[in-house]
Amino acid sequence: MTPTQYDYIIVGAGSAGCVLANRLTASGKHRVLLLEAGGRDSNPWIHIPLGFGRTMFDKEVNWMFETDAEPGMQGRNIKVPRGRVLGGSSSINGLIYIRGQREDFDHWKNLGNPGWGYEDVLPYFKKSEDQERGADAWHGTGGPLAVSDVKDAHPLAEAFIAAGVDAGIPRNNDFNGATQEGVGYFQGTARNGLRCSAAVGYLRPAMKRANLEVVTHALALRVLTEGTRATGIAYRVNSEERQALAAREVLVCAGAIQSPQLLQLSGIGPGALLQRHGIAVVKDAPGVGRNLHDHLQTRVVWTCNEPITVNDIMQSMLRKMMMGMRFALTRKGPLSWYAGLAGGFARTRPELDRPDVQFHFFPYSADRTDPSLHPFSGFSMSVCKLRPESRGALEIRSNDAAAAPSIRPNLLEREADVATMLDGLKLIRKLGQSPALARWISAERDPGIDCASDTQLVDYVRAKGFTVYHPVGTCKMGNDAEAVVDHELRVHDMSGLRVIDASVMPTITSGNTNAATIMIAEKTADTLLRASH
Repeated sequence: MTPTQYDYIIVGAGSAGCVLANRLTASGKHRVLLLEAGGRDSNPWIHIPLGFGRTMFDKEVNWMFETDAEPGMQGRNIKVPRGRVLGGSSSINGLIYIRGQREDFDHWKNLGNPGWGYEDVLPYFKKSEDQERGADAWHGTGGPLAVSDVKDAHPLAEAFIAAGVDAGIPRNNDFNGATQEGVGYFQGTARNGLRCSAAVGYLRPAMKRANLEVVTHALALRVLTEGTRATGIAYRVNSEERQALAAREVLVCAGAIQSPQLLQLSGIGPGALLQRHGIAVVKDAPGVGRNLHDHLQTRVVWTCNEPITVNDIMQSMLRKMMMGMRFALTRKGPLSWYAGLAGGFARTRPELDRPDVQFHFFPYSADRTDPSLHPFSGFSMSVCKLRPESRGALEIRSNDAAAAPSIRPNLLEREADVATMLDGLKLIRKLGQSPALARWISAERDPGIDCASDTQLVDYVRAKGFTVYHPVGTCKMGNDAEAVVDHELRVHDMSGLRVIDASVMPTITSGNTNAATIMIAEKTADTLLRASH
């Protein structure tokens, strides 16, 4: 079969891939192929916000990756869910819309990446956004990505916010505005109570265009190259291998796990690793797969002295039916909530110049090893260090594109990360002891009052902590020896090849990473369109 030729081939219909598919086809001038290993986003739980609790454990829409045994986490294998469906992880995530701190992007710029400072990227955040509250200096309206307030207050969330204020953390109604620090309700990527994934916001309108071809259940096998130029993609649909050619560029948007995996499978990566797996070296790039980092979180679970948690609803068939009816009729209630009804950002030490931890507050509780909530009346709060220092790596295990790679984030490798997690856990407990929150608590269930010393608390983090599912950095942007792409996200010393997703972040943003990933794709789409004129 003769390969079909396109202007651009996009690998991965996740957050970045959907943005690019929309923006690159809007003029009608470019023919674009979008490949997605998963299927259509037809599972109804994708579109119900609280349905993330199910999709996070559903292999039909999730790659269900796990880390190798983590030395700093008592040898546990930590789950690494990644979306395997149109919309990618934006179809299965917790919907929370957080951009990060101004200093995050200024740091990217200061690392030698011109055009990535806060003032450079703010217009692209605003371009992407359809902010329910309206436009202002920090927000935009009319963009493809709906950003909305949660429709319900909850007495436990109100108590958490009051506890934060009691502890000296200011109330903040906009974590993406003038300042991030504070406690309050989160905004999320939803419209009229339903998830607004990148597939819903960006891809659905673009799929009506004749110059976009979307192929689902298409596993990318390798980037095709001639010398150091990327010319296309080999991919497999069912058992049939196909090839497609790109007249302009191949855009790898497979995410922080699978973008480096695909590059390595294509002969772009650490030379010794590639040779070990019988892959011809196209470019010896030692940074491909390195610089892996993620947000580690730990939780405190309390039993509630009144049956007002989602746990209680799930114990009653009648209350479950009423919850479902309320959502169906009004798009309100627990099914419309994001992953963390409320939350915030705080400094664990007063001398810090900006927040170093993030909270997520949940009017329910679970062990996160399965989708089931606890059978008792419970609620929980998590804390994560915003800017971890530990770094890990990702490597292919074989030359089989369908085989999961080795994922080693090296969580808690750095003592500074251990210290901040300890301080954060103590801060959660302090909030729980505030009169505003303590009045709802009958007992601390996990880790429990017997877990008291610093050593015991650190052991608890190592035994029960898990990530917030924000892997980044594995094809980082920059100019140092470990950098994979330049400031325009072109793979160094290659032509016709870019990586555009969370893998290019040199350092993680201070908060949930989806908004920044969409911004990265918006900005790069602009770069591509300017270059094509």
